[in-house]
Amino acid sequence: MKNLFRPLQIGPFTLPNRIFMAPLTRCRTEVDHIPTALMAKYYAQRAEAGLLIAEATMVMAGNSAFWREPGIYSQAQVEGWRLTTEAVHEAGGHIFLQLWHGGRACHPLLNNGAQPVSASPLAITGEEVLTPEGKQPYVVPRELNDNEIPAIVDGFKKAAKNAKAADFDGVEVHGANGYLLDQFLRDGSNKRTGPYGGPVANRARLLFEVLEGVSEVWGNDRVGLRLSPLNSYNAMEDSDPIGLVTWLADRLNGFNLAYLHLMRGDFFGRQQGDVLTPVRERFHGVLVGNMGYSPEEAEAVVAAGTLDAVAFGTAFLATPDLPTRIWANVPLNEPDSATFYTQGEQGYTDYPFWRPISAGEGRP
Repeated sequence: MKNLFRPLQIGPFTLPNRIFMAPLTRCRTEVDHIPTALMAKYYAQRAEAGLLIAEATMVMAGNSAFWREPGIYSQAQVEGWRLTTEAVHEAGGHIFLQLWHGGRACHPLLNNGAQPVSASPLAITGEEVLTPEGKQPYVVPRELNDNEIPAIVDGFKKAAKNAKAADFDGVEVHGANGYLLDQFLRDGSNKRTGPYGGPVANRARLLFEVLEGVSEVWGNDRVGLRLSPLNSYNAMEDSDPIGLVTWLADRLNGFNLAYLHLMRGDFFGRQQGDVLTPVRERFHGVLVGNMGYSPEEAEAVVAAGTLDAVAFGTAFLATPDLPTRIWANVPLNEPDSATFYTQGEQGYTDYPFWRPISAGEGRP
């Protein structure tokens, strides 16, 4: 596994390995979406990652899609997140915060009755959202007016400033998995006309405006982006996902991002295709892959230059010392899906470590 443990330069940081922790929503906040000391413990346990990417975090109030997900729009949330960044840095790790707006994936029962917003008035179908009243069907969102969109961009920019105040090392813009920016990107959810609808250049306008605003705060080399052109989660589709991501890959070079985080497939297997090859051919920056990689496959694709790093999701959730175990070639813990979105330590901070590395043995 020597290639996974080659250092990697991300902006100003020399990362010790190419094993990233993918952003994973865990619903462990307190009231008002305030991060907790328990969350700090969880992330610090996983600080061996080359880079930790913290879970999807609300950039604006009133846009909850997971009931107890974190926010970064209030001072109390900034202070709560600072517990995590301090713990991770003390453990020698680096951590980016994923900035997120749920769009039509939000629900009135999670947002004091407010109707969610989206690119077009099309509801998520075939799935349900967890609310204080149990699982509920999604509702039809309100189409954002063009003159409301600058406030969305400003919300991302203010969240980026708050992330800096919370002492994160950078941020990842969430443009994937059927949330607001993705809802604008893909033609299955964006049926609007005008400057933010129609051809791909218009559909990508909001994403690019957000990247520009966030980069003004952080500098381009501390801003990452996540995309999922094939993923049908949240009832998403596009008529030409390969064409979409190919077009994006060319134009994202102009942003000089810290990295592009690309989900290679579809959770449900409905949309097929190879998105990695055209992106690798066109995107000149650091490319991070995600979705179902084993350590062996991750080593192979990094060795081949297909990817520069691989982000692990449930494997890192269940195995806090994942890099050490990959280095030592020992089995990983099995994730307990029943505790993914519950509260408390069970299935969160109680997964066992393998063992400390002995003196002189070397660290991954």
